[in-house]
Amino acid sequence: MAASQMEKARQFQALHAAPGAFVIANAWDAGSARILTSVGFAALATSSGAAAGVLGRRDGAISRDESLAHARAVVQATDLPVSADLEKGFGDTPEAAATTISRAGDIGLVGGSIEDATGDPSKPLFDAGLARERIIAAVEAARAMPFPFTLTARAEGFIRGKPDLDDVIRRLQAFEAAGADVLMAPGLPDLAAVRAVCGALSRPFNFMAGIKGKSFSVPELAEAGVKRISLATSLYRAAMTGLVNAAREVKERGTLGYVDSGIATPELNAFMRG
Repeated sequence: MAASQMEKARQFQALHAAPGAFVIANAWDAGSARILTSVGFAALATSSGAAAGVLGRRDGAISRDESLAHARAVVQATDLPVSADLEKGFGDTPEAAATTISRAGDIGLVGGSIEDATGDPSKPLFDAGLARERIIAAVEAARAMPFPFTLTARAEGFIRGKPDLDDVIRRLQAFEAAGADVLMAPGLPDLAAVRAVCGALSRPFNFMAGIKGKSFSVPELAEAGVKRISLATSLYRAAMTGLVNAAREVKERGTLGYVDSGIATPELNAFMRG
């Protein structure tokens, strides 16, 4: 029997309340969601970069409707809780962030994130006050749902050209005070920074893995105080790496050695339905 949205929302909450850290795996379509479910992850997420990539676009170049359609496909492919990368909420205003969160709940998601990045290279981050107002509005939309929607607030400074740890911590603390359930700061440079951030917060922190030289093991992150570890675009990029390497082998060398190391069709089909 398929799990209800309420059941999945409570499962997701429980993962954040349990001891230790857990990994949330980022799917990029229904098929990858089914594979990751079968592998044994406890929860899934979408990735804005992967969502754009499957449409042949760059990260940040899809609409709210496209993002939610992508998330709905993942939700419908699994009985696991699914949280979505909802970028900045597809609009600059608090009302835009709230609308995005409300619509996320409508399609079956039990969690989602709102970031403080503007998308404007000349001013990469929203002013701290507006960033907080946007999270307040998102929290209000989440609390209006008939189930516990887990809202993640993201401080993007380290990946948006503003690598100021003190500012990131201040923003995360403001988001926590505004009611965010989970805090996130992509691109932290080392475990010392991770410890500093986790030590400054009282609510769960999500570490984003997948950046070369800035990804650490699950035990290391758990010891540093991390509760949730997301894989961002890394699994999608790993799959695309296999595609690029196989295609280049055929085109440049005329060989098909990749076939011998690939997953067989019957094994792949075993992950799918119908």
